[in-house]
Amino acid sequence: MTPYSVFRCLAVLFAALALAGCAAQRAYREGNELIAHDQVEEALLKYREAVAADPANAVYKVTYLRARDAATVRLLEQAGRDLAAGKAELAQQAYQRVLSFAPDNARARAGLRTIEATRRLDASLAGAAEAFGRKDYDSARRKLDDILSEQPAHPGALALMEKVREATAAPPAEAALAAAFRKPVSLEFREAPLRQVFEVISRQSGLNFVFDKDVRADARTSIFLRNSTVEAAVYYLLMTNQLERQVMDRNTILVYPNNPAKLKDYQELAVKTFYLAYGDAKSVSASLKAIVKSRDIVVDEKLNLVIVRDTPDAIRLASRLVALLDVPEPEVMLDVEVLEVQHSRIVDLGVTWPASVSFAPLTTGDGHALTVDQLRGLNGSTIGVAGVAATVTARKDDGDSNILANPRIRVRNREKANVVIGEKLPIITTTVSPGVGGFASESVTYADVGLTLNVEPTIHLDNEVAIKVSLEVSNVIDSSSTKSGSTVYRIGKRSAATLLQLKDGENQVLAGLIRNEDRKSGSKLPLLGDVPLVGRLFGTTNDSSDRTEIVLSITPHLVRNLARPSADAAYFAAGTDASLRNRPETVPPPVQPSQPAPARAPTPQIPQMPQPASAAQPALSPPPEMPASQLPAPQGLDAK
Repeated sequence: MTPYSVFRCLAVLFAALALAGCAAQRAYREGNELIAHDQVEEALLKYREAVAADPANAVYKVTYLRARDAATVRLLEQAGRDLAAGKAELAQQAYQRVLSFAPDNARARAGLRTIEATRRLDASLAGAAEAFGRKDYDSARRKLDDILSEQPAHPGALALMEKVREATAAPPAEAALAAAFRKPVSLEFREAPLRQVFEVISRQSGLNFVFDKDVRADARTSIFLRNSTVEAAVYYLLMTNQLERQVMDRNTILVYPNNPAKLKDYQELAVKTFYLAYGDAKSVSASLKAIVKSRDIVVDEKLNLVIVRDTPDAIRLASRLVALLDVPEPEVMLDVEVLEVQHSRIVDLGVTWPASVSFAPLTTGDGHALTVDQLRGLNGSTIGVAGVAATVTARKDDGDSNILANPRIRVRNREKANVVIGEKLPIITTTVSPGVGGFASESVTYADVGLTLNVEPTIHLDNEVAIKVSLEVSNVIDSSSTKSGSTVYRIGKRSAATLLQLKDGENQVLAGLIRNEDRKSGSKLPLLGDVPLVGRLFGTTNDSSDRTEIVLSITPHLVRNLARPSADAAYFAAGTDASLRNRPETVPPPVQPSQPAPARAPTPQIPQMPQPASAAQPALSPPPEMPASQLPAPQGLDAK
């Protein structure tokens, strides 16, 4: 190959390289422009062209990788937010954009599978809801079981399953008795046999009463009720005769003595698990023990739940108390600004005169020591003078420095927050063991030097915040060494502590922590340096002044306050010490329009009438329009 051919080949190679470099640079610039306009996919394609055109350029590769990773993170986060908000179409588009430039991204592929599963489960949920609307509870339950087996935490399926359980659950016996309990009744009995009074109530309400063997057969009672209900009549009869009831079925009630032994035998218990979202399980358990007097309470601190085993009435009361206690803790955001302003001034002015003059004989030319004979011949030409020098000083330094800290602290109610801005200063302590041959050991402790801020907020219901503030500023003044070689520091400290009562968004500035240091030192000739004005020529004076001020600004912003409960939630009946069952309503329900409503009259004052000792006088009080003589007398009873 001739030299000319070699030259032509090299020229072609250099031209190709130059063209490739220009193409790579052009693609790189175009990619940057596309990134600026949020055209991520097109920009990544341009970056790939630049890398392919110039594989050795590390800048192109790094730019491509950074742009790809940033776009991947941004689109995945956006898809997650859209999916949580129920925007499946937008989430799917974001995942597909990620896969367009990162085909192997596992999160994007998993996101698409999740969207597909969500659509399939939503279709199944719609079918279950349709079956529930047709009251086809078995089909609805099967579809919901399939959904929950695949996604146990599906909120829609869980909510619908709860509705299916409520619809298919057998009504409790107490609920079945509600219609009979609401029937109106009026009773007037004086010293009547207790069991016969229950017999009259049974005839009027259709309820069955079964008595325990320990209920006394000769027990008598007196009751006068007008325009009341069957529930109230049963409640007052049981309460005034130290009895308790147990519902056996839809229309049967067991009556037994109200004593611990019988309660243990007959009283049914229920178990309720309270999953707490905000409250502390131990404190909630203590409240339930104090108020409800629950016998069996289990606390699981790991799961933050409380399990209660007690009577249904106690469980209902515990549920209302837990609703009051399981509320989110109030929180406040404290916007704190700490400013340290330092000003220093140094003035050094004067003439430094020599403080001493030294005389010394000059050495010989050959550098040997002088002899005594040579000292005898010393004169002005053989004696040297040293230390004769003066320095003129004229200096003035001014310095200002500001140190600013602006932390934002989010604190829960009645919790402490601590902010330290500074450094830890090592303090070495040397300990020497006693006795002969004792050895020395050193230990290192650390002390915080700088700015320390402690805050403890107390949030009130009227959107006010009481803040305990403690501010401490410390600095190292000087240090010294001990005989053992340890270093001892002298630390200056300024502190302030106060209690602030601020409204939401109100600002408070604490200032006045000022430290002034004035130092004056000098060196001058005796007498001459004390002459006013002229004394500056015969000495030097160093004046320094340091001034430091600490300013604290604090502003509370309520993130969440404690909501005041409603009147119904804050006050409710809780029964008696013997029974947590509430007193029933004594006003009967309104009579249906098809039935004539009796006129309600005030309760008359019943005069005290002498009664035969052998006969009781129980009867049902008639409506006002019906005379008492027309009432049918119950068996074994005389109608009043």
